[in-house]
Amino acid sequence: MQSGRPLALSQSDLMDPARASAFQAALGGSAEIGTGDPLPPFFHQLYFWNALPSEELGRDGHPKVGGLIPDIGLPRRMWAGGRLQFDRPLRAGIQAERLSICESANRKEGRTGPLVFVTLRHEIRQEGVLCLTEWQDLVYREDPAVDAPKPVPLKAPMNETYAQEFSFSTTLLFRYSALTFNGHRIHYDLEYARDVEGYAGLVVHGPLLAQLLMLMAERVLGPIRKFRFRATAPLMHFETATLCQNGHSLWVRGPDGRLCMEAEV
Repeated sequence: MQSGRPLALSQSDLMDPARASAFQAALGGSAEIGTGDPLPPFFHQLYFWNALPSEELGRDGHPKVGGLIPDIGLPRRMWAGGRLQFDRPLRAGIQAERLSICESANRKEGRTGPLVFVTLRHEIRQEGVLCLTEWQDLVYREDPAVDAPKPVPLKAPMNETYAQEFSFSTTLLFRYSALTFNGHRIHYDLEYARDVEGYAGLVVHGPLLAQLLMLMAERVLGPIRKFRFRATAPLMHFETATLCQNGHSLWVRGPDGRLCMEAEV
């Protein structure tokens, strides 16, 4: 679907410590990040907002495609997974530059219709030094048919050596959407999530699940150099998840035993 040189976008951000501290508080911790402090892994999701006027947003609240991401003609967007390489910690209160590149946009035919898989690469630097590289995998697809059968989710492993239960309030989903400037309506508009995109409730952000797994991995295993994750089934706001770890493998298990996300550190 894409030819010639990859599309690219450059952004700068001061990495305001107040935003990181607010996220710490939203997760139930103490707000303690100040200027010069290293940011926890994946906190860069709070920065580099793409603030567009309403007329430049799609029906789902995301920016319309056709810029960095090609116009692919499919309405539903999902963050399918990604991988990260941490070369050195980002620091709060210090100017950072992010270069975003659309590496690929490939169309395929799935069981439920056409799919487009998009891979974005983000490189973030501070003081001219590369701090992290992130590959973000997105999937675009058609709206679900009313009579379409629900996919059968994978069963999550039960052999964790460390586990933590986590519940998601609508307030937490709102605060995460606000802090990441994520307008995707499936996370805060129940009628849209249920009636248009066919979910049973509000959808917990995939990056929020990945964030919780990274924070758990750092507590259990120490500093993270590389992280890979893949979303396998949506988690609803009314469900309690179990965050699991065994060695370098991590996963999110839903209350019915389904696998919602798998990761490796």
